[in-house]
Amino acid sequence: MGSMTGHRLLIAILLMAGLTTWLLLFWDPTGVSDSVPDKGQVPLELAARPTGGDFTLDSATGPVRLADLRGQVVLLYFGYTACPDICPTNLVFIANALRGLRQDELERTRVLFVSVDPERDEPRRLAEYAAYFHPRIQGITGTPEQVAQVARLYGAAYRRAEEAGSAMGYLVDHSAYTYVIDPSGGLSRTLDHATPPLEILAAIRSLLDAEQP
Repeated sequence: MGSMTGHRLLIAILLMAGLTTWLLLFWDPTGVSDSVPDKGQVPLELAARPTGGDFTLDSATGPVRLADLRGQVVLLYFGYTACPDICPTNLVFIANALRGLRQDELERTRVLFVSVDPERDEPRRLAEYAAYFHPRIQGITGTPEQVAQVARLYGAAYRRAEEAGSAMGYLVDHSAYTYVIDPSGGLSRTLDHATPPLEILAAIRSLLDAEQP
């Protein structure tokens, strides 16, 4: 069973690599191009005005507490590993922004990828998926109730969409905002879906620079 799971994950990563290459070469986040495929999935709007707040969820290496990440800039993104297009787009852009940071800046930056599909996204799978994009991206999740509580804090919307006749069984429609949390733990700003890497980089650096004595 473990080898079959690993084989499926390898296939998924290879497919993701192809998508990543396409995103880097052809994706235009500033507009709609005829060459952009329509996968029929549109990000949901925010469920409510985000207020932010501390939370604890699980990772492959144990509990992750936002309160323990004081002193770092944290990017928070809600999605799931089987997401066909929206999540890979945003995670590629975030990863490219991280690659623009100096090493000392990178050490004070963390990205938390919260799975809204805890039924399928157990922590080990999340760790493998997140690491594909960048080592500073960490996958976390919890019980459905825990995930819903964190989503309410940040106004994230998601809903299960049944896919009759599909091998996947269902997709999860979800909002696609990135929440930028400052080193004191407060919600600083909310970035739109497909915010360009340079804008993400600037948002991170503005908070890191503000922490300098």
